[in-house]
Amino acid sequence: MTSHIIGKLLQGRYQIVQSLSAGVFGQTYIAVDVDYPQNPRCVVKQIKVSSSESGYLEMLRLLFLTETQTLKLLGSHHQIPEFIACFEENERFYLVQEWIEGHALTAELPIEQQWGCLWSEREVVEFLIDVLGILEFVHSQGVIHCDIKPENLIRRNSNRKLVLIDFGSIQSVDFGIGAELPIYRIPLTSLGYIPPEQFIGQTQPNSDIYALGMIAIQALTGLEPLQLKADPYTNEIFWRSQNTPVNDYLAAVLSQMIRYDSQNRFQSAGEVLRVLKQITWDQPPEILEVDEQFPLKAAIEDDNSQNLTSGKLSPLLTGMKVGLAANSLVMGFGVYSLINNAPAYSETETLSQATKEYQAGDLQEAIALVKSIPSHSNVYPEAQATVEEWQQQWQVAAQQYQIAQTAFHESRWSDVLHAVAKIPNILYWQSKTDKLVQQASVNIEAQTQDLLAKAYESAQIKDFSTALQYLRQIPQESRAGGLVQEKLAEYNKKRQIRAAYFLQNAYKKASIGDFDLALKFLQNIPNDTLVYAQAQVKLNEYTQKQRLLADSQKVAFAKKTNSFTSKNSATKIEYLQGVNYLQEVNIR
Repeated sequence: MTSHIIGKLLQGRYQIVQSLSAGVFGQTYIAVDVDYPQNPRCVVKQIKVSSSESGYLEMLRLLFLTETQTLKLLGSHHQIPEFIACFEENERFYLVQEWIEGHALTAELPIEQQWGCLWSEREVVEFLIDVLGILEFVHSQGVIHCDIKPENLIRRNSNRKLVLIDFGSIQSVDFGIGAELPIYRIPLTSLGYIPPEQFIGQTQPNSDIYALGMIAIQALTGLEPLQLKADPYTNEIFWRSQNTPVNDYLAAVLSQMIRYDSQNRFQSAGEVLRVLKQITWDQPPEILEVDEQFPLKAAIEDDNSQNLTSGKLSPLLTGMKVGLAANSLVMGFGVYSLINNAPAYSETETLSQATKEYQAGDLQEAIALVKSIPSHSNVYPEAQATVEEWQQQWQVAAQQYQIAQTAFHESRWSDVLHAVAKIPNILYWQSKTDKLVQQASVNIEAQTQDLLAKAYESAQIKDFSTALQYLRQIPQESRAGGLVQEKLAEYNKKRQIRAAYFLQNAYKKASIGDFDLALKFLQNIPNDTLVYAQAQVKLNEYTQKQRLLADSQKVAFAKKTNSFTSKNSATKIEYLQGVNYLQEVNIR
């Protein structure tokens, strides 16, 4: 099949020049766009069709159209290929996307610790932050990529940025794959990067995070995922060995990215980003004072005795300055914790009490409690990161609350709900906005009923354009959303039918020369209907014909008037001659 399509011209525009790859969901080709002088390259993906039955094709057509709308939206991101076109030809479906000039990440990864250089910790963190930014956008659009692997990350030649490609197997966040994925259908290059839950149809957004973590581990170790061993009892992957000198903090992050159970993994790209951004590289490592009041002295000396003797700091203290941003990073990872000693119960209790004060609305008391936690405590890094996060969230909450209040006083009910939705999960601020939300919702429903009534009235007199305008003013937050969508579709269809009816009547009137009435029909056709463009053509045509007809009528009238004037002049001469004759007779 591949050889038959090379050289073929699709849609009279896209000429296939090379086969790229074949996957579960279709075949990908490079094509040139012959409509442009430079014949720019593009990527054409042919969607796999496994049946020619009409019902199956209809279902596939619907899914295809839905997916292309998603690809259009995703293509707005500068690190995702731009969507160019989609079409159906000979019962086959095709996607056309931007061709990325560059090389796959595969070319940058070390192979079996022999070919290529192992990546530094800085390079790995920078890579993760870059790709996690893309995934955060993708997941925010309700999409899971499902095939994150080195081949699908392209380093663009022009700006050296990574681009995530091949969204042919994208899935909805809400529904996942929906069916088991047999291993024989998976491309060999994807094995090892696909997480366990994806094989049983339980794909989650953090399935992409698992795959990204495996790439990062490959960069650090030089080992491909299938070369790594797993614990026979827990199924957790063993990847960190004596030959992998990596900071404990980064190791804990990577291990949590690839947890076997998706529930124990990071739950979102944003969560991983927040943890990674606690790492800073610009400042020199902190020099910890070791004395009788510092209980970590023995632990650090045991871990770094050789390095301290040689004047070097251990990987535990060099390269990174970190702060734990979430409890989940430490729990269950004693082997990768920054410090192995468990925190004192009182310090954990202090942080818990601070959290309660924060949720209750006393930010200053919460911060004071956190500051009382000593710097040598295991809880200290997490507590410091938590305070910073609290302060940022508090500021956002206060700003959004003010925006919500202003919108409420100005009767902008939808804006009230939008502002409140952006307030972080803080009980104090949520309780302050409850009344605003409740009243705004009541007012939205009242506004909805009023607009619906006006839309119905307009529809009764067949003014569907006005009816649609009223419906579009109904806030999306209204509980009548389903009814509104139904009426929008109904009235739009009726308006299209009415526009076509006006156009046909215009044709009929024009055929008998009644251009005045034909133009009136055309002028009633709304500008956003399907026949509007055709109506405008006829409007110009009939206007010219009406002008020509009027001019010809004027000429005919002028000729008739001139003829009548000539006859009247002759009659008047005869009359005057008769009057003169009678006068002469009378004189005589």
